[in-house]
Amino acid sequence: MSAVTKARSDLGVKTRKLGPNHPDTIEARRTFRAEQTAAYIEKVLAEAPPLNDEQRARLAELFRPTNADTRSGVA
Repeated sequence: MSAVTKARSDLGVKTRKLGPNHPDTIEARRTFRAEQTAAYIEKVLAEAPPLNDEQRARLAELFRPTNADTRSGVA
């Protein structure tokens, strides 16, 4: 069973048993979305040509926590 399928199943079970706004359901939804995102990124990277160091650094920067001011270039 893939991680996405397992996360989707866990989300469905928790939604039915606990309701959509329960903290465990919210965490399951967050996990499901993270697994979906990871699967998509893996697929895109597998199909793309190899990245150079600058491209890898730029993409990695997207995953670092920032606030709105630093994203817009204002420090």
